Amino acid sequence: MLDTAHLGDIEGALGHIRLQEADIGRGLKRRLLTFLAIVGPGLIVMVGDNDAGGISTYAQAGQNYGYSLLWVLLLLMPVLIVNQEMVVRLGAVTGVGHARLINERFGRFWGWFSVGDLFVLNFLTIVTEFIGVSLALGYFGISKYVAVPLAALALVAITATGSFRRWERAMFAFIAVSVLLVPLTLLSHPRYGAAAHHLLVPGVQGGVTSGAVLLIIAIVGTTVAPWQLFFQQSNIIDKRITPRFIAHERADTMLGSLVVVGGAVAIVLVADYAVRGTSAAGHFSDALGIADALGGHSRVLGALFALVLLDASVIGAAAVTLATSYAFGDVFHLRHSLHRSFGDARAFYSTYAAMVLGAAAIVLVPHAPLGLITTTVQALAGLLLPSASVFLLLLCNDRAVLGPWTNPHWLNILAAVIIAVLLMLSGVLVATTLFPSLNTALVAVWLAGVLVVGLIAAGVWLRLGRGRRPPATRRTPEVPRRERESWRMPPLALLKPVTWSPGMRLGMSLLRGYLVVAALLLLVKAVQLG
Repeated sequence: MLDTAHLGDIEGALGHIRLQEADIGRGLKRRLLTFLAIVGPGLIVMVGDNDAGGISTYAQAGQNYGYSLLWVLLLLMPVLIVNQEMVVRLGAVTGVGHARLINERFGRFWGWFSVGDLFVLNFLTIVTEFIGVSLALGYFGISKYVAVPLAALALVAITATGSFRRWERAMFAFIAVSVLLVPLTLLSHPRYGAAAHHLLVPGVQGGVTSGAVLLIIAIVGTTVAPWQLFFQQSNIIDKRITPRFIAHERADTMLGSLVVVGGAVAIVLVADYAVRGTSAAGHFSDALGIADALGGHSRVLGALFALVLLDASVIGAAAVTLATSYAFGDVFHLRHSLHRSFGDARAFYSTYAAMVLGAAAIVLVPHAPLGLITTTVQALAGLLLPSASVFLLLLCNDRAVLGPWTNPHWLNILAAVIIAVLLMLSGVLVATTLFPSLNTALVAVWLAGVLVVGLIAAGVWLRLGRGRRPPATRRTPEVPRRERESWRMPPLALLKPVTWSPGMRLGMSLLRGYLVVAALLLLVKAVQLG
């Protein structure tokens, strides 16, 4: 453990569990009280995912494509649950942050590469949060030169209290404000039949174009963002959740996934209503444009949307910045816990303050293309997600790290399919950027065909390899529940280093090279759209 503050009682916003308490009771009341004490990391990471960039991206989907992209959100729900459930196990069992695990298990090169991606992407994401603050308060006539600095100082003040419980309660207060999305949606007169149809039937209004593909990747990137992996794992550790509470934290994560997808669907419905039948339909500029369009229907609707955007921006900025500070503490072996005071973890809180203030300063630059920056950052997150998911999958199959908590076979298959689909989406973007004259729909069909063939080939290869292994090695021996709940990862220094086969090393190098090229081409596409 790098920080002894990660040991002790669980001090949640809604409950307290003492370290010396006996094993969890099985009665309904006891289980409910335990869940209330545990709930937090999963709900906060998911609600934080519907941040300023998320609202802007979903609003763009509703304004430019109506209800037709709702199916993307439904398909992303299992992706969210699969990724974050693996993170839950890693955090509770290892007691070590995601950044440090990658650094220690796969070497400094891969650790710094992954954390470098995270720092750049997170900083840009925080910029989008302050874009959301400036747009939301701008609707009420408050200058961004007043709104953004005040929001930045408030974020630092909320986080540097030296109390995990106070921070979590502040986040829950912001989550309660986000419930304003419910009356906003109901007042927008959603077409329930059309929404149900587009949730279940894939399609793109106006046909599949490179712009639509970019937006789909942005939806993927904002709904399942790489920072979520780092945040939830470290927040679980900071909350002192151990393996015996994994079931409760899984439930916390499931609840959060329902909230995030429901909120995203609601934003799409509201944005469609705001511009339906007007000249603004199909011409998204930024989230403020949606607030203004709603204001044309009713001043109350415009104000509600602006408040939802402001609230989402604050939650997102708090979570993304904290994920970065946690990773910074992991990499540089610093004290990094919300249980510590500012004087006791000066570098941790200073990193947080520097990220917040630096991002806020960029938003104050005159005439910055805020809407385009927001969409591009979300798409960049979508491109980098496969890399983060690959390391997550490798760690969750590392028996030295997770012992009896490693992935079951079916989960590995599902995670591999998810990574392959994410790579296919980014491949469509790369191909259509390099060759603008290509038919985007045709490229998507061809790459989908390659994906299916590749998955079938991989399945056959794995099946044949499994058949050649001795029977004793085909099935993981069952471990009693009590033993599983007390199993923790040994100190990292005592673990043998991971050895990669030449094929694995080549594959990882190709993946990294491809993602670098894809990120550069994404910037080209953003400039073209600008």
